[in-house]
Amino acid sequence: MNKIIFIASVLDPRNKFEYVEGALEELFGEEKGKKINTKVYAYMNSLFGEYLKRYSTESCPQSPSSYTSSNNTSNTSSWSVISASLIRTKLHLKKQKEDNGSGGAKSELDKYISEEQEPFSEEFDILSWWKTHAPRFPILLELARDVLDILISSVASECAFSTGGRILDSFRSSLTPKCVQALICVQDWLREEKNSISVEEDLKYLEEFELDMENNGSTTTIV
Repeated sequence: MNKIIFIASVLDPRNKFEYVEGALEELFGEEKGKKINTKVYAYMNSLFGEYLKRYSTESCPQSPSSYTSSNNTSNTSSWSVISASLIRTKLHLKKQKEDNGSGGAKSELDKYISEEQEPFSEEFDILSWWKTHAPRFPILLELARDVLDILISSVASECAFSTGGRILDSFRSSLTPKCVQALICVQDWLREEKNSISVEEDLKYLEEFELDMENNGSTTTIV
């Protein structure tokens, strides 16, 4: 089963991991449900880690040259030294936080999971919730934006705009390739042009055969 389905449920503030864990144990049993939940949690952390790397890199401070103003030539050298020192300090602190696992951005997922779920309501707007809480979960917001944008199901255009029935029903969609091949071959045979048969000629032949059998007796050998 695609783990993205569970990730989408976790990113729903009304559900989070508590709901997913309970649903998995109810569907697959306690032992198997816990194993699947562990895999989902590991996948969620791995996915969040990828987004953390991507958007942390994009949000890194710019190079010293970008802070240099061409209009203030007298302060160019001193400003470059100061900005370079600040950048090195920020990058060093950021690396320390990431290595220690205590970075603010890295703890977004744990912070989100540890908070209480939102009350269940059919009128709850999950997109508005993420928009409101974007300052608190900037990295997790990017993950939610991509995951919640994935379509759970799709419908063929002929099914959506045609008044006829479904072209591919549930039975046909579950057929094995071997069965599909057999059905296609049989359908071709059934649709093959039929040869014209003269019924009168066949009846005449059968009548002559029966008379011959009566005249010659039952011991006649057919060649």
